[in-house]
Amino acid sequence: MKYTASVLVFCLFVTAHATAQQKKAAVISDRQTWLNYLDKVARPVMQNLAADQLKEKMPQVLSPSIDNAANRSKVMYLEAFARTFSGIAPWLNSEGGTKEEIALRNQYREWSVKALANAVNPSAKDYMKWDGGQPLVDASFLALGLIRCPWLWQALNDTQKGQVVTAFLTTRNTVPVYSNWLLFSGMIEAFFCRYNLPYDAVRMDYGIREFSQHWYTGDGMFSDGMNFHLDYYNSYVIQPYLAVILETVKQKSNGYNFFLPSFEKISKRYAEIQERLINTDGSFPVLGRSIVYRGGAFHHLADKALRKELPASLHHAQVRSALTAVIKKTLGSSSSFDAAGWLNIGLSGKQPAIADVYITTGSLYLCSEIFLPLGLAENDEFWSSPAEPWTAVKAWSGEDIPADHALDVHL
Repeated sequence: MKYTASVLVFCLFVTAHATAQQKKAAVISDRQTWLNYLDKVARPVMQNLAADQLKEKMPQVLSPSIDNAANRSKVMYLEAFARTFSGIAPWLNSEGGTKEEIALRNQYREWSVKALANAVNPSAKDYMKWDGGQPLVDASFLALGLIRCPWLWQALNDTQKGQVVTAFLTTRNTVPVYSNWLLFSGMIEAFFCRYNLPYDAVRMDYGIREFSQHWYTGDGMFSDGMNFHLDYYNSYVIQPYLAVILETVKQKSNGYNFFLPSFEKISKRYAEIQERLINTDGSFPVLGRSIVYRGGAFHHLADKALRKELPASLHHAQVRSALTAVIKKTLGSSSSFDAAGWLNIGLSGKQPAIADVYITTGSLYLCSEIFLPLGLAENDEFWSSPAEPWTAVKAWSGEDIPADHALDVHL
């Protein structure tokens, strides 16, 4: 009898402990998980640049097969800043949340003003390199971030705004590669257009015309220039950039109305494809170059969620759950960050061998693009809906799901 009572007491203890643990785990919502990872990724970049110490503190880790070590070492700081800021920009521009989130946002707002001021100030130690090929790329990510975050542009004084404009104008000396690079030039002009500054409409038009009239390959994807590559550049750059540029120009002109309906269908189809690429554990096919951008591979899906433009086939909660799994898979490894908190080269941990010839520590921060939906309020359906399984989870657990079908759009 005593034995039975002891077993009963033990079982009650285990049950109570498990329940307490479950309640404790439940407190950490998906949104809080995202904020924790955002802070882990962004803090070293934003805090050090705000203190004018980024060049001093950020490690210069280069791809083992780097193509031009001397030049890459100079441009990696703009890469880190612009890519980080682009991903956290909608959250910085938002309001509300818990008192802890508001305090964290206010801290990042303070850092962002100081960081941008140092990046464009020729007298600062962290003044960035703005001329050349790679600076064009990352100046465009900064321009994208400023379009996403009017708050920061408005927070700058006239001198700082003038220095930003001077930096962006410097990039016009670089002729973009005949590929997705056309959109880098176009995004910088979109920034000028957005804030009613003189802009070169041709630099936007060129990229839009090439993708809309020559480079659509079918079923929701564009080629990257003349040739199609099976990689994630439709998400890293092409479709999110086209969406922002088209949206910006639409405010001034109806010149691209011929493309907008088709692009809407294309971008929603690619969002469906992206969601289906996420495996049951948050992993995804290791395909193409720049794979060390980690969750940045889902820039497009995150952007569609932020814009409230997900296709009807995708519920907000299933996309949130899928992206949460990607974040944990790509950033949760103990070796994803070094001892000082900087990202290591890799996809899920430290894996330098998969780095392309242009990869540096700064390049890795494109992973920040997955955080875009944090720009939605915490009571938005994306965050408030109960978690749902995504397509891979449904399919591989035996659930009966609708068939997938290709999109036929002829431009």
